[in-house]
Amino acid sequence: MNRQSMSWLVGACALWVVAMVLVAGLAAVLYPDGHEAMDLQARLAPPLFMGGSAAHPLGTDDLGRDLLARLIYSIRLTIVVAIAATVIGAAIGTIIGLTAAVAGGAVDDGLMVIVDFQASLPYLLMVIAILAAAGNSFPLFIVMLGLHGWERYGRLARGLALSTQELDYVRAARALGLAPIRIATHHVLPNIASALIVNATLAFPQTVLFESSLSFLGLGVQPPATSLGSMVGFGRDYLITAWWIAAVPAAIIFCTSLAFSILGDWLRDRLDPTLARKHRS
Repeated sequence: MNRQSMSWLVGACALWVVAMVLVAGLAAVLYPDGHEAMDLQARLAPPLFMGGSAAHPLGTDDLGRDLLARLIYSIRLTIVVAIAATVIGAAIGTIIGLTAAVAGGAVDDGLMVIVDFQASLPYLLMVIAILAAAGNSFPLFIVMLGLHGWERYGRLARGLALSTQELDYVRAARALGLAPIRIATHHVLPNIASALIVNATLAFPQTVLFESSLSFLGLGVQPPATSLGSMVGFGRDYLITAWWIAAVPAAIIFCTSLAFSILGDWLRDRLDPTLARKHRS
């Protein structure tokens, strides 16, 4: 793919992400009555492009609830949950990685054992078992999503921190007697932040898919709240008679995950000095 085509693709992905964020932020303005209003006379109405009514552009479900309203509120909840989970995972992994790199020795070895243990867990099965046993607690659901994949941040932060500690300005700060925690937070972390941000951008679509999978199985977002995954799960019972109930949110999940993945690759190419030089050449 040439550079011009790639720039158009990145621009389209950026517009999609901005549109999703705006829709999520303006959900209450676009549909102040919420997403639970029913119109029983318009049950399973088809979308507008299949001859439906403009009052329900994407049709309705079996209770006559407007699917466009539910889709907008689902986008909002999915994005909020994915952002919260990504921040939790990034924070835990970065703290552990920096601590391991700065402390070294037995602390480093012990923390890396924990990282390896986390990476070896069949995490999806473990989350399903925990949520099934503990009940569908929304805060617990977000925490479990956040704990997914934090070991990648830990390994990345540790490796980058070990490399950064060999730079002259870090050695100078250490020679001046600065505390290790100050060196880590004021000198090492700012230098590796761009790589961690790129990693978070690449991990975000995986979090969206993970949330959607659990909600699809009925272990994530619970009614009356709605997310993209729960909408797909609800629509699977109507794939023959009303396929659009599941198809539209599934398409949104696909497009959003693809857009964030492409933007993450683009950011990595721009922020990684080695890849940036290769890209320019």
